[in-house]
Amino acid sequence: MKHQPIALAKAAIIVVLAVALVACGNSATPAVSSSSSGSTTSAANSAALTAKLNLNTATQADFLTLPNVGDRMVREFMEYRPYTSLVQFRREIGKYVDDAQVAAYEQYVFVPVDVNQADVETLEQLPGVDDALAAELVAGRPYASIDAFLTQLTAYISAAQLDTAKSYLAAQ
Repeated sequence: MKHQPIALAKAAIIVVLAVALVACGNSATPAVSSSSSGSTTSAANSAALTAKLNLNTATQADFLTLPNVGDRMVREFMEYRPYTSLVQFRREIGKYVDDAQVAAYEQYVFVPVDVNQADVETLEQLPGVDDALAAELVAGRPYASIDAFLTQLTAYISAAQLDTAKSYLAAQ
């Protein structure tokens, strides 16, 4: 009983963060953790949302909110638009920072996924998608529409992961 007010406060913070993310508009999308722990603290932590920025639509101000991103890196992020694959992002940004820093940036940004063109690495940005599933999704092409792709994806990932995946898809 002693810890119940703390749990309620954490839940209130999560709700406030979720409302703030919705208010951010199209450039920020929620990333959902696939962790499923039974403890209240772990559940609250895994439910916390982190905004990922669309590399093709994020603003200079958006990029400046990321750790270890200054004006120079913002220019580099914006110079190589439009990003069509995660491999392209890694290659271009890797000219300026090491692989570890590129991987760190990937925790905060995403390349929009074209369901009929994206390579395996780019598809793996979608929550719940690993090498095997990405290869299966590629083999299932072409998809007549984004909805057809999402129908295929629904068989493999949770509803929460699917909601997040939708926000990663490029308009067709």
